[in-house]
Amino acid sequence: MEKKNEIKLERKLNPMNVWALALGSIIGWGAFVMPGTTFLPKAGTLGTVIGMLLGACVMIIIALNYGYMIQKYPVAGGEYTFTNNTLGKKHAYVCGWFLGLSYLSIVPLNATALGLVSRKLLGGLLQFGYMYTIAGWDVYAGEVILASAALILFAIFSIKGISVAGWLQTVMVLALVGSVLVLCVAALLSPESSASNLKPAYPEGTSSFAAIVAIVAVAPWAYVGFDSIPQAAEEFNFSPKKANVIMILSILFGAFVYISLNTITASVLPWQEMLDKNYDWPAGEAVEIIMGKFGLLFLGIALICAVLSGIIGFYMAASRLLYSMAKEDALPAWFSVIDPKHKTPKNSILFIMIISLLAPWFGREVLGWIVDMSSIGAAIGYAYTSFATWRTLKANPQDKKPLLKVTSIVGTGLSLVFVVLLVVPGMPSFLSFPARICLVVWIILGVIFYAVDKKRKELR
Repeated sequence: MEKKNEIKLERKLNPMNVWALALGSIIGWGAFVMPGTTFLPKAGTLGTVIGMLLGACVMIIIALNYGYMIQKYPVAGGEYTFTNNTLGKKHAYVCGWFLGLSYLSIVPLNATALGLVSRKLLGGLLQFGYMYTIAGWDVYAGEVILASAALILFAIFSIKGISVAGWLQTVMVLALVGSVLVLCVAALLSPESSASNLKPAYPEGTSSFAAIVAIVAVAPWAYVGFDSIPQAAEEFNFSPKKANVIMILSILFGAFVYISLNTITASVLPWQEMLDKNYDWPAGEAVEIIMGKFGLLFLGIALICAVLSGIIGFYMAASRLLYSMAKEDALPAWFSVIDPKHKTPKNSILFIMIISLLAPWFGREVLGWIVDMSSIGAAIGYAYTSFATWRTLKANPQDKKPLLKVTSIVGTGLSLVFVVLLVVPGMPSFLSFPARICLVVWIILGVIFYAVDKKRKELR
């Protein structure tokens, strides 16, 4: 008799679905607010363009390593699977533990962003039922209800089948890209925007080098999401060899969206003057100046699609990671159960939903600490994949790929630099004190879970 966990995932994702999965995961709420909070204040207009393009180049180098490993291991699990097959279970557990939190935290981060969307576009329509304040963030029943409804709804879509989730993701990402293109054309044609407003190229008092480095430092986390592609490898209905091109295109489109939104924001007024006005949402203000309320409609469509596609994308990535870890006995077998009708890892999706439903009650600020800390998971995943590529090439000398030997070494080194940027005081991306506390707690929990799980296996 066939066991439930022997039911296979279905191969129903086409290249467009996978591209949409990655781009929808890359572009979230941050792309719409970073022009006012990070890009322009730290790097100006040209500094942001150069920094984001350099960051994209770095990600493409790492993506080439992912592409090779996907061809070697075209199954769910991504970085965890690569590490497990080349470095063993202990390293795979470290990789999976940190990467799991990175994926898990982004699901509720996108869901709670819906409340922010309502604050920006609907005048705080859902700010009713004030409950309490945590770390300076007011928690409202209306926003908790909205986030919870989205989490439950998209969990249902994710369970209903990968083809349903893939179709939804594709529609929303095409709407996202289309809306940004409309805004770009409007900015180019509008008499309200001017190239002269893009000057100075860098913030006053900041060198071009410092400005560019500040953006390159955040690029690894800005582009998190392309690595959701290997998580879905077992569900491709096409050759894994195409994954390289899909990942590169998702990164390049991500760079286009980031740079476009930043440039549009800076084009309507001299951008330093705009920042001095302390608008709540500079990007929204710029679009309204260019196109009026009609422009805010397109911006709202792009923003909502970015948020919702992020929920679907990371539901998929996180659930496939948990499913893969359970298949390798790193997690309880319950996580590896496949729904017999829809052929999706239902239990893993339900677990992510339940954990995510807790997050809105703690407020956006606390969730932000966890997300900041979990950024280290992405860097660890990049490092392990790049090093696994080097090990795999060494074990397979018949694979004559000199370029990949270089990218595997460079990718490993750059990934470790990203870790240093997060954990070394004085670095541009050094974690805040609350985020460092969260990191220590997560490491302790990981050690405890590993010890308990090891004991469980010994007693079986």
